[in-house]
This record gives sequence, structure tokens and C-alpha cells, in this order.
Amino acid sequence: MARLLQAPPKFHPSEWDIANKMQSASTESQKSRSERVTAESRRLLDEIEKTTQKTQSDVNKKIEQRQEEIKFWKQELDNKLEQIFHETEVLLTFKTRLEKSLESCKEPLDIAQKCLLYRQRRAGIDLVHDNVEQELLKEAEVLQGVIALLERTLEQTNEQISFVSPEDWIDFSNINVEKAEKQRNNSLVLRTLIDGILSQTASDMRRQREAVNVAFRNRVKEVRDAKHQLERLLAMVMDETASQEKNIAALKKSIADKEGPVKVAQTRLEARNHRPNVELCYDTVQYRLTSEVQEITKNIERLKDTLAQAESELKGLSRRQLSLEEEIRVKENTLYIDEVLCMQMRESAHINNF
Repeated sequence: MARLLQAPPKFHPSEWDIANKMQSASTESQKSRSERVTAESRRLLDEIEKTTQKTQSDVNKKIEQRQEEIKFWKQELDNKLEQIFHETEVLLTFKTRLEKSLESCKEPLDIAQKCLLYRQRRAGIDLVHDNVEQELLKEAEVLQGVIALLERTLEQTNEQISFVSPEDWIDFSNINVEKAEKQRNNSLVLRTLIDGILSQTASDMRRQREAVNVAFRNRVKEVRDAKHQLERLLAMVMDETASQEKNIAALKKSIADKEGPVKVAQTRLEARNHRPNVELCYDTVQYRLTSEVQEITKNIERLKDTLAQAESELKGLSRRQLSLEEEIRVKENTLYIDEVLCMQMRESAHINNF
């Protein structure tokens, strides 16, 4: 029992001093470390705060710069979009001009082809490959060339309008701005080209149209002059026919008139053949009667020969009359085709500037 209640060991005073000093040193050390951590924490907080503020300031600045850049490109794109919208509208107007010009070529081409077809109905010698036909063929060729050129230009215009569609430029980028500017410039060049083509093709068509019209007017004058000459010849033939008919009538009458005298002379000769004896001689009367019969007979033969020639000439005049009348009808047909069917039809077509 006495051993169980034994008192704990006691420390030496020096140990107590050392223990107190150690406690004090340990506390000071802990305090010092804590103060350093606190100071470091404050410094770190201050540094981080400054860094954070600087970073935020830098970020805000970058954001502001980016916003300005975006505003700039947006403005650039808006400007380009506005230009593209405008250029598209203008190009659509040019497209309409091309379409109208192309449509307007169809009627002149149809008229030229109809004129060529109508002129195939010319008859006889008038079915000639004249200057009018040459100019009509050239006009058809010019119009077909113009139509082909306008169709190619219209196709190019349609492709260009696809290129400058505003929907293609919704992305904000320098590349798109450059592309927009390039396509706008292409459109400007194309518009200039279209203007030149429309002007040149209209000029070419007008020039060829006038060449055809001049050829028609000249040909109509030539045909009309030829018709008038044929009519003068016909009138001359008709006059000569009337004169020849009178001549034939006179020849027939003269032949008929000679039948009586020749019969009288022949009767006298027959009667004198019955004279008796020596009275049946070849006297002056007999000689003259014989001569008269021979003379009248010969004259009748001459008249008949002349009558045959006159009747032959009358037939020739009749054939010439028929030929001239047919040729006049040919000329009238040609004039109707060229002057009525072709020239009047051509007046209905106009070449306009689009």
C-alpha cells in the first residue's frame, strides 16, 4: 500500500527553468513564424490584388480593343453589304436590259427569215440572188451573232449576281471584305461591258437594218423601172399588133379584090380561044391578056407571101405580148413580196437602246 501511494518524481529547479525557457522560446518562435506568415499573406494578398487589377485592366483593354475591331469590321462589312446590295440592284437592272434587248432581237430575226422565205416565192428570172438577199442573209447572221453574244453576257451576269449575293458575306472577316470589293469591282467591269455590248449590238443591228432597207429600196426601184420598161414594150407591141392586124386585113382584102380581075382576064382568054380560023392568032390583045393574068397571079402570090409573113409576125407579136404580160406579172409579184410583204413588215420592228 505504501508503495502504491508513492509521490511522483520531482523536477530540479533547473529543469523547471529550462522548461519555462523552452516554452517561452517555442512561443516566440511560433509567434515569429505566425507573424511572417501573416506578413507574407498580406504581401501576397496585395500582390495578387494588384495583379488581379492589372490583369482585369488589361483584359478590359483587350476587350475594348476587340470591340473596336469588331465595330470597325462590322462597319466595313455593313458598308460593303450596302454597296453589294446597291450593286446587285444595279446589276439586276442591267440584267433586265439584257433580257429586253435579247427579246427585242427575236422579231427582227423572224422578219429577216420571213423576208428570205417570202422572196423564195419570186418567179422566173426574178428569183435572183440579188443584193437584197445578200444583205438579208447578212442581217440574219448579225442578229444571230448578237443573240448569241447577249445570251453569253446574260449568263455571265447571272453568275456574277450569284457571286455578289449578300448572304455570302455574313462572316466578319477581312477576307470577305476583300472578296466583296473584288466582286463589286467585277460587277462594275461587267456593267461597263454590258453597256458597251448593248450599244455596239444596237448600232450593228441598226447599221445592217439600214443596209437591208437601202438594198430593198434600190431593188424595188430597179424592179419598178424594169416593170415600166416592160409596160412600155407591151404598149409598143400592142400598137404594133393593131397595126399588123390592119395590115393583114388590108392584104386579105387586096387578095380578095384581085380574084375578080384575074377571073375576068381568064374568062376573056378562054373566050378568045374560040375565035375562028386565022382570027385565032397571038395578037396584041392576046399578049396583053396573058400578061395581065400572069401579072395579077404573080401579084396575088406576092400578096399571099406577104400575108403569110404578116401572120407569122402577128403570131410573134402575140407570143411577145404573152411573154411581156407574164414578165410584168413576175415583176408585180416581186414588188408585192419586196414592197408589201417585206418592207411594210420591216417597218413594224424597231431597234431600241436598252
